[in-house]
Amino acid sequence: MKKIVLTGGGTAGHVMPNIALLNYLGDFEVHYIGSLNGMEKTICASHPEVTYHGIHTGKLRRYLSIENIKDYFRFRKGIFEARKLLKQLKPDIIFSKGGYVAVPVAIAARGLKIPLITHESDITPGLANKIITNVACTVLTTFPETVPLIKGGKGKYSGPPIRPELFKGDREKGLAFAGFKGDKPVMLVMGGSKGSRRINTALYGVLEDLCKRFDVIHICGDRNVVENGEFPANYRQYPFIGEELPDVLAATDYIITRGGSNSIHEFAALQKPMIIIPLSRAASRGDQILNADSFVERGMAIKLEEEELSSENLLKAVDKLVDSGDSMREALAAQNFGKGVETIYNEIIAELDRRSLK
Repeated sequence: MKKIVLTGGGTAGHVMPNIALLNYLGDFEVHYIGSLNGMEKTICASHPEVTYHGIHTGKLRRYLSIENIKDYFRFRKGIFEARKLLKQLKPDIIFSKGGYVAVPVAIAARGLKIPLITHESDITPGLANKIITNVACTVLTTFPETVPLIKGGKGKYSGPPIRPELFKGDREKGLAFAGFKGDKPVMLVMGGSKGSRRINTALYGVLEDLCKRFDVIHICGDRNVVENGEFPANYRQYPFIGEELPDVLAATDYIITRGGSNSIHEFAALQKPMIIIPLSRAASRGDQILNADSFVERGMAIKLEEEELSSENLLKAVDKLVDSGDSMREALAAQNFGKGVETIYNEIIAELDRRSLK
């Protein structure tokens, strides 16, 4: 039996695509190398077909901080731990979804000459994937415009890796989960896997108005739950939605979201019109802004800059979203997202075949 190591972590966008790939890896012995206590460990715990291994990692920062010194030593320790694990496991191939968790694994793989394929979610490669690209034999991309940016001719367009189970949601089950009757359109609001206080605050300012027109499901993040709040009767707040998410998305008509590539492509694959509120350049490297711009240019979303985010502007954007809903659905349907996971799997098999011929 062939053996594969999956790696990636830090955010859900670096973990869930790996989980999506599990549907194609039934003939593989699957191992996951992630951080000691990150969300990837929690997520993998619900997949008994995966053997999880934790290593030390550090955050990659683009600014000066005393934590950079500490993380340097964490990275070094992680590289030694990853190397030890890889020597024990002897995988045939590694698939990385990026993020700082994957960097020690990639560096260790280079020394052991283990083939590695990585996937870049955003239009411009992040710092972690820039490092991993030096090791990778192939860099798969979500956006076609990313391919020319990959050094060494390693770039190849695969599209977004969409979890197959998202297409199996049941609208009635989603409405029942939230306790809605289905007599109003459903608005889903989420600020990424950890939530967004900026989006939450703007939402609360117009919640009464929104709930007159929509049933509202709000994924607020586990640190942002409002206990004993006085909210409209058709507002539902959750820190996180797990296995019920496909049903909830099936029941959803419109979405307000951050600009994380994996999330917006999942919503796009399900043909959900959306308002994208990307992280500002002050809080990020600007990748979410570029992601949102690409969607807007193709008529698939509305962008609301974080610097312009207020309750008043959010309500205006919702009005525009509803008015543009039908044209957005047409634009989303024309993209035919949904083949990304299969393409990634085929590339893994092709690389193993190439190696067997050497």
